Amino acid sequence: MGDNHIHITDVAPRDGLQNQAVHLSTDAKLQLIALLAEAGVQSVEATSFVSPKAVPQMADAGELVPRIAARWPQLRTSVLVPNLKGLERAHASGAQEIAVVLSATETMNRKNINMGLAQALDVSEQTLAAAQALGLRTRAYVAVAFDCPFEGETPLAEVLRLAARMHAAGAGEVVIADTIGSASPGMVKERFAALRDVVPLERLAVHLHDTRGMGAANAWAALEAGVRRFDASVGGIGGCPFAPGAAGNLATEDLVLLAERSGFATGLSLDGLLSAVDFAQEQLQRPLGGRSIAWLRRQRDKRREAEPVPA
Repeated sequence: MGDNHIHITDVAPRDGLQNQAVHLSTDAKLQLIALLAEAGVQSVEATSFVSPKAVPQMADAGELVPRIAARWPQLRTSVLVPNLKGLERAHASGAQEIAVVLSATETMNRKNINMGLAQALDVSEQTLAAAQALGLRTRAYVAVAFDCPFEGETPLAEVLRLAARMHAAGAGEVVIADTIGSASPGMVKERFAALRDVVPLERLAVHLHDTRGMGAANAWAALEAGVRRFDASVGGIGGCPFAPGAAGNLATEDLVLLAERSGFATGLSLDGLLSAVDFAQEQLQRPLGGRSIAWLRRQRDKRREAEPVPA
């Protein structure tokens, strides 16, 4: 894989759908994943093995994972697990890659999972160790790695400490998450310049939200810092329950457009991604799409108009 290739994990099936008012059926989720795969997506975050009472949108995780594996055995599919119990359920379903989420502040951990930072760190490390013992691939999120909705700016030293601990625990990827979409390009550059000293750059990924309209600018700052692994969500589906009015995740189509127009390769089809946006929009019954969606749709319409009419 060359230095100009970007690896994108589409998180729409999990992070995108978990907060939606409309609950998609298992078949609809599979159709969304089918459209992503057809668009060239090679890695998805499919679901989470959390309590169905806490996140009812993910209640079908045990059914969804084996159906994905049967249909797309080559698709890299990760699932979120909150603890050892979630890991046990994920492994029983046939999951091959798990992700843990560790918030970088005390208050966010207590609000999100009802435990303090020290305990959350222990649980994350135990879960990563157990997953590796089972032969699973692993990812570890460091959430609220820029700002916390309760404590303000997250100290860089704490982000570095936790990222280093997740790397030492064996996480295949350490994903630095702008959970509430408050980062700026300057912060992104500064944090990744420091992070690359504690985690190998090829194991660092970034998870961006677009709450303040800087998702693409922050992605560019990460690219300039040498990051080549990104989370994104087709159509910008998502949002954080702790950030009122959050616009959702960085849209996959915006990231692909930015990358491809700047000399990077993604292997993804913009037209294919538009088909996934159209489907998700129909299912969720609300307008979707990143900053570039209107322009992308116009370009697609022009190409269709220019196509010769079959005799």
